[in-house]
Amino acid sequence: AAQAAAMLHSLGVHTLQLLTQAAACILLFPRFLLTAVMLWLLDFLCIRKKMLMMPTAEEAASASEGPPPDDPPVCVSDSNRMFTLESLKAVWHGQKLDFFKSAHVGSLAPNPEVIQLDGQKKLRILDFARGKRPLILNFGSCT
Repeated sequence: AAQAAAMLHSLGVHTLQLLTQAAACILLFPRFLLTAVMLWLLDFLCIRKKMLMMPTAEEAASASEGPPPDDPPVCVSDSNRMFTLESLKAVWHGQKLDFFKSAHVGSLAPNPEVIQLDGQKKLRILDFARGKRPLILNFGSCT
């Protein structure tokens, strides 16, 4: 009976996770489509601008030197397109991370569990706050 209850609980947890993922997909899909259209438009405008600014054969022959090296490029290159499968995957992943984050503007800060350096004592981040003094977390790097 205990094994059946554990299996039933496990099935319930997996079902809840699946429903959460499905709800996230439904809610995120319009945002994702809007971003995909914007990436497509950016690529289209860059390609159009590149085609319109192509010099004719006479202009290319008369212009012996190109633009100064400090000029910014006109747009992304053909090998560095914005509207690619990889960029769309990155956009989808970023929107999912944003949707499932625990910190939101205007909400209370999350209070996750942390382990002290000795590895023995577990506390919550806000346990380190003292009175009305602000608690500062530095996630910097030494490299």
